[in-house]
Amino acid sequence: MGDILALVEHRRGEIRDATFEVMTCGRKLADQTGSRLTAVLLGSDTDAMVTSLKRHAHRILVVDDPAFKDFNNEFYRAALADIVAREQPLMTLVGHTAYGIEVASALGAELDVPFTTDCISVEMADDRPVAVRQVYDGKLNERVSFREAPSYLVSLRAGATAAEEGDADGEVVALETPPLPDPAHLKFLDYIEAVTGDVDITKADIVVSVGRGIKEEKNIPLVEEFAGAIGGVLACSRPVADAEWLPKDRLVGSSGKTIKPKLYIAIGISGSFQHLTGMKNSDTIIAINKDPEAPIFNEADYGIVDDLFKVLPALKNSIAEMKQ
Repeated sequence: MGDILALVEHRRGEIRDATFEVMTCGRKLADQTGSRLTAVLLGSDTDAMVTSLKRHAHRILVVDDPAFKDFNNEFYRAALADIVAREQPLMTLVGHTAYGIEVASALGAELDVPFTTDCISVEMADDRPVAVRQVYDGKLNERVSFREAPSYLVSLRAGATAAEEGDADGEVVALETPPLPDPAHLKFLDYIEAVTGDVDITKADIVVSVGRGIKEEKNIPLVEEFAGAIGGVLACSRPVADAEWLPKDRLVGSSGKTIKPKLYIAIGISGSFQHLTGMKNSDTIIAINKDPEAPIFNEADYGIVDDLFKVLPALKNSIAEMKQ
């Protein structure tokens, strides 16, 4: 069997977390198939990135060219198509991120290979991949079998696999830059950093997140006071951000921020897969929801099935007594 290829995603010279999640999945597939995990790094001034990748892959293919300093889908597609054609991998893995979605769809169409998106896992069965995807707002998992083909393409949901440390010592292989198109219609102009509000939820050890169960904006202070009592910061799920009860920079999920606090408390959040993507790798997860069937309980380490308006005052009072 051919190698497992994993695309390295980077921004402003730093490798994105999603890359190490993809490579963790890739190493497991390589072990299962008796092959190697080969990382593909398209970048400029790549020495530092190569060093951080070596322990995660058996081999690293590097194309170092100023054209790859910033992401350009046309350049990435052309380079990856050339590499896949020469390497003939069993499977190519990319993160299901803004970058990955754009390049993988174009690459899959060009190579005419079986392609499945937004997978939460992938394994081999009878020499063919079987991917798992979530449907119906995360309530069900579906297993996707691929038609027989020499190569496959999969995008993996960010946050679906916990990144693990590798123990490899990857061989570094420098490649020449393949012929690249001249996409006059698509050029990188500038990188604009997202505006961060008064609180950066990605750096907090304790995050208390509120969802649709809070019912009205006037009830937000109840959760905010509880968060303050335990030394946490306040975050939210999409319905709260969409209603503008909290600013967008407090949104946790696939369309917001991915966080990994020591403690995550989900209050009145049902747990759609978009939200779970942003917080499932927290060290400890506590869920408070009156619906015992809420998907959030599938990820929670501890759960309280009750009305949040009864639970929060009781918890706050107990915490105040403990501090006396």
